[in-house]
Amino acid sequence: MSRTRTTLRRAGAVTALTAAGLLVAAGVASAHVTVHPDSYAKGTTDGVLTFRVPNEEDNASTTKVQVFLPTDHPVLGVLVHPQDGWTVKVTNTKLKTPVKTDDGTITDAASEITFTGGKIASGQYEDFDVAFGQLPDDTDQLTFKTLQTYSDGKTVRWIEEAQGGQEPENPAPVLKLTAKGTEDGGGTATASAAASKGSDSAKPTASASDSTARGLGIAGLVVGVLGLAAAGFAIVRGRSAGSRAE
Repeated sequence: MSRTRTTLRRAGAVTALTAAGLLVAAGVASAHVTVHPDSYAKGTTDGVLTFRVPNEEDNASTTKVQVFLPTDHPVLGVLVHPQDGWTVKVTNTKLKTPVKTDDGTITDAASEITFTGGKIASGQYEDFDVAFGQLPDDTDQLTFKTLQTYSDGKTVRWIEEAQGGQEPENPAPVLKLTAKGTEDGGGTATASAAASKGSDSAKPTASASDSTARGLGIAGLVVGVLGLAAAGFAIVRGRSAGSRAE
């Protein structure tokens, strides 16, 4: 019986530690600043990008968000959706290489969008909607480096880019640009849906919509079940051994 109890304790400890580690990882995965949709067709016109900013701090609120737009492959015709409680500033930059469009030559474009004055409390997130007139057609992805500032003065720099297929600790939001006409490129229907939903403050945590977090959570449950099964097997084996000894 003593050996059985020891086996049970060890199996329970391993199960608990593994499941806890997976759940912690799920929480981290859901805390990233992301852009939605995550893909559009190259050269798409008249769409919407939604930057989702979750608060990952327990004792501080997010009070400032800075989104930096690439100027080597500029996003043209940027318009920002008003956010309740937030003040928005769009900074334009003169382009090194002007962009020719059907409406003429564009010589400057938005390079930074700054949201201040609002608050994202712990356990909440905010969606910031940005409409665009046209996406570039000469690159495969756009990286939107983002700075998130908290009420305690801490600034999280979401500026790192993936290297070797591994996600960095503080990844920047990335929009994939697919070949024109492909199904995985976000179309006007996706953009219209994003625009119509609006942005409400005091939303629940972003983990509910993070597929990675859900997958890791399920994995934790599976590990728990396997751990209990192993413990049950240990009990049966211990009893069988005891019976043979008698």
